[in-house]
Amino acid sequence: MLDGVLFFPVTPFDADGEVDYDRLAEHVERGVAAGPGGVFIACGTGEFHALGLAEFTRIVRCAVDVVAGRVPVFAGTGGSLVQAKEFAAAAADQGADGLLLLPPYLVTMPPAGLVAYTTQVAAQTNLPVIVYNRANAVFDEQAAVEVAALPTVIGLKDGTGDLDTMARIVGAVTDSLVGSGKEFLFFNGLPTAEITQQAYRAIGVTLYSSATFAFAPELALAFYHSLESGDTALTDDLLRTFFHPLVRLRNRVPGYAVSLVKAGVTLEGIPAGSVRAPLVDPSPAHLDELAAITAAGRAALAGAMAAEVGA
Repeated sequence: MLDGVLFFPVTPFDADGEVDYDRLAEHVERGVAAGPGGVFIACGTGEFHALGLAEFTRIVRCAVDVVAGRVPVFAGTGGSLVQAKEFAAAAADQGADGLLLLPPYLVTMPPAGLVAYTTQVAAQTNLPVIVYNRANAVFDEQAAVEVAALPTVIGLKDGTGDLDTMARIVGAVTDSLVGSGKEFLFFNGLPTAEITQQAYRAIGVTLYSSATFAFAPELALAFYHSLESGDTALTDDLLRTFFHPLVRLRNRVPGYAVSLVKAGVTLEGIPAGSVRAPLVDPSPAHLDELAAITAAGRAALAGAMAAEVGA
């Protein structure tokens, strides 16, 4: 159902802090035209945490209309159990193809409670569900096996970076589904996932979310294809010139994993506005750094393409 680079759009806001649906449509269209394997609307990069139900509903409808069936559209849901059910139902009503289940707010829960939460949200609709293993919603092997057995749960996205546990989850879930005929997907969901994707591929996790695709799709696609083709020279060059510097900048301020992406969209010509509190926008100096980092990545890619033509 999903392959290639996965596109996580931002949610543009206007000068009054309201959702700018025209800019959202433009952003989604430009991203889909670049060739992702799927669109994940109103998720982490889309500031799901800051959206009301009415806004979310219209955002999902906008994305579904713009994408028009070209690739699957997954929508975020999560928060309290009641909220997660409401958002899941709204996404289904608006034509989404699936859900990404984000962690419940604040509370730390045992794996059995996480299984119960997932089971109840998944029962709200018939949409395929991808669960997000991160923050306060951490699965162990048994919990992952239990949710993988749910009819509509089709994947697990890891944002913990714990490769030891994740490798065991991949093995346990895969073994548990032998003979069932069910395909189950595993994703690398760490911020700027390209940095860790080589390690994730080694444990059988080939899918990943790319925030970079939202503002520099050609760099995201080039990196993905370099991994797929085994072009380690280009992989290393893009990591050195673009992805590693981007992560160094991202790590300077909490929330920059979203704020920098949104700023990047604006730098590329689609005014995306500010992030909503409690996130903060990048400083002018950091915006200059982002522009320079993006230019360096594009220069590296152009050099690689020129070398290939001349070879």
